Amino acid sequence: MSRKHPVIAVTGSSGAGTSTVKRAFENIFRREEIRAAIIEGDSLHSLDRMAFRAAVAEAAKAGNHSFSHFGPEANHFDKIEAMFKQYGETGACKRRYYVHSDDEAELHNKHFNLADLKPGQFTPWEDIEANSDLLFYEGLHGLAQDGEIDAGKYVDLGIGVVPVVNLEWIQKIHRDKAERGYSAEATVDTILRRMPDYVKFITPQFSRTHINFQRVATVDTSNPFISREIPTLDESFVVIRFNKHLLQSHFIDFHHYLTMIHDSFMSRPNTLVVPGGKMSFAMEIILTPILHEMVENKKK
Repeated sequence: MSRKHPVIAVTGSSGAGTSTVKRAFENIFRREEIRAAIIEGDSLHSLDRMAFRAAVAEAAKAGNHSFSHFGPEANHFDKIEAMFKQYGETGACKRRYYVHSDDEAELHNKHFNLADLKPGQFTPWEDIEANSDLLFYEGLHGLAQDGEIDAGKYVDLGIGVVPVVNLEWIQKIHRDKAERGYSAEATVDTILRRMPDYVKFITPQFSRTHINFQRVATVDTSNPFISREIPTLDESFVVIRFNKHLLQSHFIDFHHYLTMIHDSFMSRPNTLVVPGGKMSFAMEIILTPILHEMVENKKK
């Protein structure tokens, strides 16, 4: 971990809602004038879209029906760890991007002076911007651990985004249909294929985070595979758990949170519960002083 060059990792599985946390951080970065170097988790996959599909098919032929984007075979866990370590030591590292769409392909082709990047491919590696205040990672494996590899030991602030699993599945099914045209059946097949890696490599990260934001729906999600709509934030509560090390910090102030966030309450000494509609507001209240402290420590 680094006082001079802090690393923040927001981690959660596909469909968990990490983008909501990312937007909260972006608001804080803008308001506090913090220069963050952004790392997208998808860029640390080890296989592009076509190579991944081929690997899934090859694994299935060999009887392995659990090859997934969640496991080490399809990711550079070593590069995530090395990137965090290098940034913490020097304030510099390299990054690349995963191209999700035609619009992104056009932007990256222009930036890298290329003409042949397509969705599903990676851009070339490049140096991050100089003189950043911190490194911000958002993706699947910000605190990944596998054997001797442990990316989390170089993370100064780890944030988990963890809806209850039925809600996570509902969000993924609806997102895959809206953004990728997948049928519910196809998404369910993906969920089942990913499950062993989800249990082994995704969920253990949330015991290593400093704060977890877990959305819990207050409507019936008992059968996520037939749900016609995603429960709204106003139909949810958010359970916010702080780890014991962060609780020792002077900027954690539960009395302030309870005063500022109406209808919030403590369910355990380390757990704050807020209405779902106040999720972004709660994030900014909780995270702003932590980031402010990071930047001030950097200057000392």
